[in-house]
Amino acid sequence: MLVVGGNLVHTGALSVGHLTSFMMYTAFAGGSVSNLTQFFSELMKGVGAASRLFELQDRKPTIPQTVGRKVPSARGTIKFDDVHFAYPTRPAVSIFNGISFEIPSGSNICVVGPSGGGKSTVASLLLRFYNPTSGSITINGMDVSKMNIRSLRRRIGVVSQEPVLFSGTIAENISYAKPDATRFEIIMAARKANCTFISDLPDGLETQVGARGSQLSGGQKQRIAIARALIKNPDILILDEATSALDAESETLVNAALVSLLKGNNTTISIAHRLSTIKRSDQIIVLSSEGKVAEIGSYAELSADQESAFSKLMEWQMSGGEVSDPRGNESLARITEADIIEQDLEDVEESEGAEHNSNQDTAGRSQTNELRENKGENPGR
Repeated sequence: MLVVGGNLVHTGALSVGHLTSFMMYTAFAGGSVSNLTQFFSELMKGVGAASRLFELQDRKPTIPQTVGRKVPSARGTIKFDDVHFAYPTRPAVSIFNGISFEIPSGSNICVVGPSGGGKSTVASLLLRFYNPTSGSITINGMDVSKMNIRSLRRRIGVVSQEPVLFSGTIAENISYAKPDATRFEIIMAARKANCTFISDLPDGLETQVGARGSQLSGGQKQRIAIARALIKNPDILILDEATSALDAESETLVNAALVSLLKGNNTTISIAHRLSTIKRSDQIIVLSSEGKVAEIGSYAELSADQESAFSKLMEWQMSGGEVSDPRGNESLARITEADIIEQDLEDVEESEGAEHNSNQDTAGRSQTNELRENKGENPGR
């Protein structure tokens, strides 16, 4: 372009200004075309993201969110009556096969059982994430299947084993359960959940937690999740291994705060493996691996019976999953590392002794052969 334009300028067919303008127009047009290709790629990304959003928006839940009676209060006796349940994705695998139990209003209940026994499923059914296959679940005599889901869940606070935090400040995450909460309510909820680490942060409650709480430790995220559940003063509080990420000191302080706060009017359902959480419960519901309730009672009652399912479960957990054999300890004696080393040394000594004996036999046979050869060479002697 410069060569052709230069020749045209040289012959007088084109002025220098026209050549400069043409070159600038060409640069602008080329840049616009390049930006157009980038815009097209970004547009395709937006279309892909929008399609997923439209699919989510067009999805019709199997359980209507806004249909049913509003729940002014979720306080009252919680009753599971002959509940059968299997997850929709695994209909052939039954989780519950007719469980029945009652949780008195204002009590502190702990649900224990083996892994896969349906402990967390109790919370999922109570929150109506799923409907039971058969049977009924009632709160104060009202079937939860006839309740408005949004109204019901506003009365229930949940702290899961893996807390979910949103990208934002600590104050925004705590007030998520109660958007109109005042600053004083946020501070009080943080104190009740033993969030003492907030005062050590430079920005305090305005500290950014990062995506999914990446800027905080597991115990800090857990305590923020507890504060978020406490700020709305729920009628029912579900703690699904809520103190699993806390150290012993923080767990003791949080448990003391929960006991003093929820004693009386609120109902607490704890799903736990830790003995400290189980001990502070008023009643323990033990689930079996067959999808039934094995037994119900206080910690003192269940632990006193060495043959109870609870005692066997605790014994199995404390022993690290080692199962005892009634044939005796001799048949199941554990081999330690020292025994293995001693056995190896004995094997080495035996092999060395056998090799030494073999060498001696070989030397003896060699001497015998030499004597025989000497006699053969000197027969006169």
